[in-house]
Formats: sequence, C-alpha cells, structure tokens
Amino acid sequence: MAELVRGGRPLTEEQLALALCHRDGRIRGAALARVGAFPELLPLVVVRCTDWVPQVREEARRLLAETLDARTVVGLMPLILRVGRRERGDFVTGLARALLRAAPDGTLAPLYTHPHRAVRRFAHRLAVEEGLLSAAELARAAARDADAVVQSLCADAALAATADGVGDDVLEPLLGARGPRARSAGVTELRRAGRAERAAGFLPDRSGMVRACARYVVRQLGGDPRAWYRERCADPADPSLPPGAVLGLAECGERADAVTLWPLLGHPAAGVRARAVAGLRVLDTVDVTRLWPLLDDPSPSVVREVTAALLPSAERLPADRLLARLGAGRPPAVRTAALRLLDAYGGVPGLRAAVTLLDDPDVRLAERAERSVRGWRPTVTVPGGDPEVTALLTRAADHLGEAALRPLLWEAGARG
Repeated sequence: MAELVRGGRPLTEEQLALALCHRDGRIRGAALARVGAFPELLPLVVVRCTDWVPQVREEARRLLAETLDARTVVGLMPLILRVGRRERGDFVTGLARALLRAAPDGTLAPLYTHPHRAVRRFAHRLAVEEGLLSAAELARAAARDADAVVQSLCADAALAATADGVGDDVLEPLLGARGPRARSAGVTELRRAGRAERAAGFLPDRSGMVRACARYVVRQLGGDPRAWYRERCADPADPSLPPGAVLGLAECGERADAVTLWPLLGHPAAGVRARAVAGLRVLDTVDVTRLWPLLDDPSPSVVREVTAALLPSAERLPADRLLARLGAGRPPAVRTAALRLLDAYGGVPGLRAAVTLLDDPDVRLAERAERSVRGWRPTVTVPGGDPEVTALLTRAADHLGEAALRPLLWEAGARG
C-alpha cells in the first residue's frame, strides 16, 4: 500500500477497494485519485464522503459530485440513506435529492416499490414535495404500501390535493387498502365526499383505528354505533358475525354490554371467541371461573387472549392444573399459556414449571422458561432455605451459570 502513496505501479480493482478501506488516511486519499477508472467502486466513494479526515472527505465529495447521476443514485439509494445517517452524512443525501429533483419524469418509479422501506419513504416524500404524483397515484401508493409511514404520507397528500372534491379514483383505493392508516383516511373522508352512509360498513373493520374513524363518521350523521354493534352481536350463533364487531362493541360500550359478549365465547368462529375475550378485558368484566375453560381452546389466538385476561389474577388459579398443562402432549399455545400464568403465579410452582421446561424440545418454550428462572425471586410464601427451591435452582445451574445462580440461591436462603 505504501507504493500507492508514492505513485507506484497500477493497482487492480480489488487492491483499490482495500486501499479505500485502509486505516491510513493518506492511502485512502491516494486511492480516491485512481478510482475513476473503476465505476464499480463508487459505493466506497459514497462511504468516504463521511471520512473523518477532511482531505479524504472533500476529495470523495468532489469525485462523487462529478461522477454521480440520477440513474446511479437510484441504484445506490439504500447505501446513500444509510451513509446519510452518519455524522457528516448530509452531503450525500443532499446531492442525491438534488439529482433526483432535476431528473426526468419516471426516474423515481423504481424507488416507489423498493424492498427497503427507508428508500420508499424517501422517494414518496420527495414525490410529495415536488408534486411528482397525482392524487390518484398517491392514493394507489397509500393502498399498495405496507409501511404505515408511506400510507399516512401518501393518503394525506392525496386528500390534500383534492380540495375541490374527492373522486372515486382517490377514495376507492383508500377504502380498499390493506393498511389501516390508508383505510382510516378514506373512511374519515367519506363525510366530506358526501357518502357518510358508507361508514357503517366499516364499523366491524379488523382495525381498531378504522373502527374508530367509522364511529366518528356515523355519529356525525346522527347514528348510534353502540346500538349498531349490539344488534350485530345479538345472535351468538350467527356464522356471519365479523370479529371486529365484537371488539367494536367493547370499545364504545359499557360494562353492561358484557352480557352480550359472554355468549359469544361459544361462537364457532375462533376470531369471534378471541375478540369476545378481548372485549371482556376492555370492559374490565373478566370472570376467572368462566374464562378458565377457554385456556384449552383449540385456537391459539383464543388461548393468548384468555392468558392476557387471566394474568392479573394468576394467583387465584389452581397451580396444579396449570402444571398439568405443561405436558408434552398439550398444544404449544396451551403450554406457553400455562408457563406464562405460572410465572405470574410465582413462588415454588412458578419455579418448578420453568425448571421443568429448561430442556424442552420446543426451543422457544425452553428459552421462555430460562428467562423465567433468571427472573424468579422468592415470594413471601417461600420459606427461607426451602429444600425444593434449592434443588430446583441447582438443576438449573447448567443453564444459568455460576454467576447467575449464586445470587438466586442466596435470596432463597440456601447460604450454607
């Protein structure tokens, strides 16, 4: 590399790439002077634009400004944005933004659907700033993109560009969008578009955000969302009942509405049963005795909701029956629920459950069990020096290590 500084023999592309990453700033600077013949090394020039050595940094910036064009920017955008987050990285993003602003129409198109969400955010922000997309195109972008930031940005820009009235080419893509940000923007706009009556169709939407927007529009029209939800949930055997309607009732209802939700725990659709449990939790009407049987529900989503509802009352649950649900023959969701509840139960049963699962074939369950053991602390119900606790912690020694085991044994009173 010393030959590079002295201007010796020509170097290969691979040697120049190594030189551009050398720890010596003089070598990095000398490599920049020879990089012009190797356009494949342009990404390393981008990186050198944030170099801590001022001379190297300025030379890299000069070279990049002379070499970079809009087409190349499109290909380098992920790297440019990453380098732009560094200290002194604003030059690179500023140069890219200037080149793209002056580029011909359509240059940004590949960036709108780029796999990196940071690139899509950058491209859509620039498109909104420069007015490169029509309202209809922005609406379609909001409906298409999975990123919430892009959804909000494009949906807001699309609606802002339709001050004279929202047409179907803007409204329909938003209402049919998969993303809740875009869909909620479309639902809110129904009132301004003179189509507020359509909002009722979104009251049972799968997204809480969309349901809230729909309720707002329905109320503005003089409707009563709570009455709508009550009527929709009245038949506990209705196979067409959408799960969102169940949770919607809880979101705008009162504790008295729990009488409508309890029968839905026996609904044939797992989604309805799960939302019914979640709704009871929202209404603060959880009954441990009535929810307990659903811990064996065949649907993992129902089991998760029941677990969340029972966790605050874990100490009231029968520990022996929870321990029985840890068996290898039980469904994974039930075993995980039992461990979570026993962890919240604490004491000897909580420790016994976690230690039992440390070597379980279910890796995720074993990892959760190890975290439970590491976080275990003796409660007032655990007598100091309890031999079972000492034995359980000793069994966990291989997983915890001596440094983590010693303080647990000390807290448990096993000091001798």
